[in-house]
Amino acid sequence: MLAAPASSELANYAAPDWIGHYAQQTPDKLAMTDVHSRRTYTYRAMNERCSRLASFLRTKKIGPGERVAVLCHNSTDIFEIQFACRKLGAIFVPLNWRLAQAELSAIIRNAEPRLLIYGHEFSLMAEAFHASGIVPNLIETRDGQASPYETGIAEHDASLEAVPVTHSDIFAIMYTSGTTGQPKGVIITHRMTIFSAVNGMMKASVKGTSNGLTFLPLFHVGGLFLMANFIFHAGGHNILMRTFDPGQALAILGDPRFSITHSFGVPTNFSMIAELPAYADTDLSHLECLTVGGAPSPMALLEAYAKKGVKLQQGWGMTETTTLGTMLAARDAFTKIGSAGQPVMHAELTIFDDDFQHASPDAVGQLAIRGPTVTPGYWRQPAATAEAFHQGWFLTGDAAQCDADGYYAIVDRWKDMYISGGENVYPAEIENVLSGISGVVEAAVIGVADSKWGEVGCAYVVRRSGTVLTAADVISHCANNLARFKLPKYIRFVDAIPHSAAGKISKPELRAAFAREAPNHGHP
Repeated sequence: MLAAPASSELANYAAPDWIGHYAQQTPDKLAMTDVHSRRTYTYRAMNERCSRLASFLRTKKIGPGERVAVLCHNSTDIFEIQFACRKLGAIFVPLNWRLAQAELSAIIRNAEPRLLIYGHEFSLMAEAFHASGIVPNLIETRDGQASPYETGIAEHDASLEAVPVTHSDIFAIMYTSGTTGQPKGVIITHRMTIFSAVNGMMKASVKGTSNGLTFLPLFHVGGLFLMANFIFHAGGHNILMRTFDPGQALAILGDPRFSITHSFGVPTNFSMIAELPAYADTDLSHLECLTVGGAPSPMALLEAYAKKGVKLQQGWGMTETTTLGTMLAARDAFTKIGSAGQPVMHAELTIFDDDFQHASPDAVGQLAIRGPTVTPGYWRQPAATAEAFHQGWFLTGDAAQCDADGYYAIVDRWKDMYISGGENVYPAEIENVLSGISGVVEAAVIGVADSKWGEVGCAYVVRRSGTVLTAADVISHCANNLARFKLPKYIRFVDAIPHSAAGKISKPELRAAFAREAPNHGHP
């Protein structure tokens, strides 16, 4: 009788070349469409371009373990670079183009890429990195137009044989937003991508006939993986937008020529889409799975889609877990509205209390996760890696609770919770109530220092144009729906709420704004 392989041997299993596989299996199947440049490629054509690009990158001394950084807006070029890196055993490093040059410089010094591929609009920044010596090689790309990138692909052949890589080899390094300090390079292995794709296929019913719309930036794990890489793993078709535009997104979602089945966004994305006048008359009945995550979703948002028969399925995940850790199944989308769902198969979750004891059902604590989709750590940051784990469990920093049926609810970010008069207050709960006020487009709440209660809430509210809404109106509505200790002390009406590159509300920017108005703190 043959013995089962040891767990250490499993890590050394070969990781497949996804695009190469489908170039053989379904060569004429559409693989990706670039809305901005109007380029469309089959799996045969995509694989050929990836192979030619890999041959080109090899002339730049790119091989196993070398890092290839990318700095450009969403483009099918990014997917080509990602899978060309796979063919070479190299490590893909997408960079957040919204960061300042100094911030990107710090990331590049940490990653030490041998090569930077950049969009023409970032030429000055890329050349500065090269001149400073932190990037040895540059290649410019222009969304399919004449460029060194396209010339390199045209001048090199596609006969390159993919380098063998294993499940434990590094697939990518993706840097966190850095809102709490220095950005950390999350190590993503091939094993993480494979198990995460399988989780996505199971939870979101991703398959070879799926057509996914991606509008989140590809330097963000939600853009790159959910649903794009899941769909590539299944052999489906990815439609890519250069940047998020709610009108364009709605038009594509409702266009029968694209027949979109899957898409992922943060609550703000779907709120902006639902606010459009055209939303009411757009047929979305062909959608199979719209997944929302990145932050707790207001109940009003979920109900706005439910009224159209669209199951806006909440999920929870993060860069360190290669996205999905939980997801609400389609069958529960209306009956368990507000829940982030049950765990994916290939991950184990728990909730810790302050003493790292497993919390009882319905108790709020810090969510923790372990399994094959979880990062082994942060690139060249051993202290940050050690701090992120407790006895093998990755500490997510999210406050959550789990009911007796195993359904998880993300209450808020653990660090965003504040204590008012000895009571824990979770801003997401207040934000959910604020979103139910007629005329409120978006709201965010932060905890701020208070001499009497320790901390109190400050609510930032964006009113719909033409809406008459006062601070007293807001407080009155909250008083009818929340305990007194949860009522925000301060109400600030603003034209817009700051967001991170991934579309999440930027609480650090709000805290900084509140700090700057110190003389006015006595006035709600």
